[in-house]
Amino acid sequence: MALIVQKFGGTSVANIERIRNVAIKVKKELDLGNKVAVVVSAMSGVTNQLVGYVNELSPLETSAAWAEYDQVVSSGEQVTSGLLALALQEMGIPARSFSGWQIPLETDSAYGKARIANIGPDDVHKTLNSGMVAVVAGFQGIHNGRVTTLGRGGSDTSAVALAAALKADRCDIYTDVDGVYTTDPRIVEGARKLEKITYEEMLELASLGAKVLQTRSVEMAMNHRVVVQVLTSFADIPGTLLVNEENIVEQKRITGIAYSRDEARITLTEIANIPGMSAALFGPLAEANINVDMIVQNVTEDGHATDITFTVPKSDLDRALAAVDKAGAKLKFKSIHADRNVAKVSIVGVGMRSHAGIALTMFRALADKNINILVISTSEIKTSVLIAEEYTELAVRALHAAFELEKA
Repeated sequence: MALIVQKFGGTSVANIERIRNVAIKVKKELDLGNKVAVVVSAMSGVTNQLVGYVNELSPLETSAAWAEYDQVVSSGEQVTSGLLALALQEMGIPARSFSGWQIPLETDSAYGKARIANIGPDDVHKTLNSGMVAVVAGFQGIHNGRVTTLGRGGSDTSAVALAAALKADRCDIYTDVDGVYTTDPRIVEGARKLEKITYEEMLELASLGAKVLQTRSVEMAMNHRVVVQVLTSFADIPGTLLVNEENIVEQKRITGIAYSRDEARITLTEIANIPGMSAALFGPLAEANINVDMIVQNVTEDGHATDITFTVPKSDLDRALAAVDKAGAKLKFKSIHADRNVAKVSIVGVGMRSHAGIALTMFRALADKNINILVISTSEIKTSVLIAEEYTELAVRALHAAFELEKA
């Protein structure tokens, strides 16, 4: 008997008919002789509606307001968990629902984007050992008696964290796609579904714009070595397994191509090239909770001044410019330039560690399409470039072809 955690996203539970379909999938796992805990998201569109209600009433400028935000937006998952428990009961399957606080799933106090601190799995274990299905509301936890939420996409994190706490044999993440692809199949017709992908590769792809899994859920799966399978709730076909690197028999040079249009570029010119200037610039951005991604510094020929270019999420551009403006007296830059019309395209693969010439292939493929590179950043298993947004799809297709990812 295995213990399986199943997670179903918003499109999988979008209406009563789909909730019944989810109940059928849960029954199939039970019929194999397994214990099943289920984590659910809110029904598709519900969280956006609840967020809209909150935004009409409050600018969310205080911690107290954010606490009420979490109280409101967490209700969508509570509704879904109760409905799925009812659907299972109507099929003759004993089931009970859990809110995050009933587990309990304890978090820190960062309302709206809380991080999990601890999970007490005893009550869920008792439920499973009694022959019942535990249906858990994802996305939510508790801190000092108040409901918290884990940020958008947080139900993935709830599911992986629960699987780790229960020491589950596998965590199945059901989405509206049937696995992880070499790139977005809406852009590249020849994109290929991967049978397996390493945790490290999936973490990079998720952080670089791939929408299949939430980044924190991948990080947690990697840290706790939770076996995760990504598959669709709309067809009975195999998905993609997240595994350790040693479980991949032969590594290709590149595993996948990711892209993000949520990028904005800021350039400051002629900052004094002396110690402390970078801290003076990026300190206020950190204090404003703005995530800075790609950074490039160019020192002038005489060594007296430097230009600094960096990227931030497009939605944070105005706040970033305000933070930089506050630091202007100390930085004394000559000019500032902002550009919303950029995109980041990245190649990812653990095979980069053992193959030479990866960057050359990437840059040559982009040059052949007359795509100019604005910024470059690298890590051990990825290379990212910033380009004009209008060339995003062309770049993705060119790189997919250059690294022959359509071939099995």
